[in-house]
Amino acid sequence: MPDAPLSEALVALSRFLVADASLGDTLHQVVAITTKAVPASAFAGLSLLDERGRTTTAVFTDEQSPEIDSAQYEEGAGPCLDAYRQKRVVRIDDMSEATSTYPKFARAAMDHGIHSTLSLPVIVSDQGLGAINLYATETYGFSTDDEDTATELATAASVVLANAQAYWRAFDQAETLSEAMKSRAVIEQAKGILMARSPSITAQDAFDLLVKASQRENVKLRELAQRIVDRRPPPEGGR
Repeated sequence: MPDAPLSEALVALSRFLVADASLGDTLHQVVAITTKAVPASAFAGLSLLDERGRTTTAVFTDEQSPEIDSAQYEEGAGPCLDAYRQKRVVRIDDMSEATSTYPKFARAAMDHGIHSTLSLPVIVSDQGLGAINLYATETYGFSTDDEDTATELATAASVVLANAQAYWRAFDQAETLSEAMKSRAVIEQAKGILMARSPSITAQDAFDLLVKASQRENVKLRELAQRIVDRRPPPEGGR
């Protein structure tokens, strides 16, 4: 494969700003860029572990991809599984010869007209998180050059995914921290109001009153505090 498409793909990946898109959009971009750089692939998919540790085809360029992949997930054996578990590239040049190694996957692939595949591990912090899977309709669809190109792109994609994960993890933490700070602020305001109404009570007394009222009315502490700050009466039926 000429160097130009590879260079263009690497530049596209390096310039991709994870802050400008959701994690899902980032994954779609990674798969689309990789597929374009390896024209032999009829379509592609990205297999990742979900929150329960199960493998799923999270992103794909054709609906056939998850249909084929489901066979290897059910059997627990397939090229994308070996790619990320063993952190190595798995290339199947002739699918008919893979029926003994990956029986269900090979049959599913051939049923969909796929006769060769290329699976590349996505590794973040030395941990295999999934694999980019390329599918070709011809036997020996992927050359050594294609494998080298796709391997470089998978490495670059791993960096993008690591950055995306770190960004969105930090974003979620910041959102949580922001909400916690807002809750603390409104609770402090409510305590101040209670102390102003009853000068004899301490800050701890005021907080205890808020906690008891929250439990009694079965509402969140922040919601109760906000109601006091807004000088809203308790809801109808409240005590």
